Amino acid sequence: MESNAPSPACDCLAHRFGNAADGPDRAPCYGSDLTEAEWQVIRPLLPVPAWLQGRGGRPEGYCHRVMLDAVRYVVDNGVKWVNLPCDFPSYRRVHAFARRWQVTGLLTELHDRLRDNVRQKEGRSPDPTAAIVDSQSLRAATNIPRSTSGWDGGKKVGGRKRHLVVDCLGLVLAVAVTAASVQDRDAAVPLLERLRTMYFSIRLVWADGGYAGRLVDWAAEKLQLALEIVKRTDDTSGFVVLPRRWV
Repeated sequence: MESNAPSPACDCLAHRFGNAADGPDRAPCYGSDLTEAEWQVIRPLLPVPAWLQGRGGRPEGYCHRVMLDAVRYVVDNGVKWVNLPCDFPSYRRVHAFARRWQVTGLLTELHDRLRDNVRQKEGRSPDPTAAIVDSQSLRAATNIPRSTSGWDGGKKVGGRKRHLVVDCLGLVLAVAVTAASVQDRDAAVPLLERLRTMYFSIRLVWADGGYAGRLVDWAAEKLQLALEIVKRTDDTSGFVVLPRRWV
């Protein structure tokens, strides 16, 4: 059975070059904690923070591995930041860390590096040439403001809608969140624009009938993207897996 025990001295950047070594060690004990094998994969892919690049800021005083474990705990268990267990740094510190990495793009950079690593291990180029776009409407919590939620008449769901573009392995390339009332083809305009900016290698995008119409011509003319609509046949009833629509 794989051990979750950390190395005697953590090799994260905050330990090696920051002030994390001055703080207490933490032994992983939750199912959401990084295993040694996972840490060895993630460690070389972690972005270099601004303070280590000479761009200002105080050297971090908390272990990157511990902070990532704390963020994973929140995501995995769906708890409020304030309910983080006491063996992690204070929830304010963890939230500030996650927010800083989000705003500066470090979390996106880490995600993209991990995705590229998976693609290469599958024998594919890091630069995808095809993608799939789809959306899913989700019921929103009662505290979600009306200004950011709406009613999806087709799915009969009130709340928000997440729009995803994935590669042929199902790995996320781009994402957007809107009110559930926003039409797929309307949300796809800024989403595909961002996709084209981020991945100029993509030439083909598969989509369902919700994206048919003027969006197809617009994508071809403005973005040089071939938007191929995969439709259900009229004689099909019930749930059917459509080609290139489920990965």
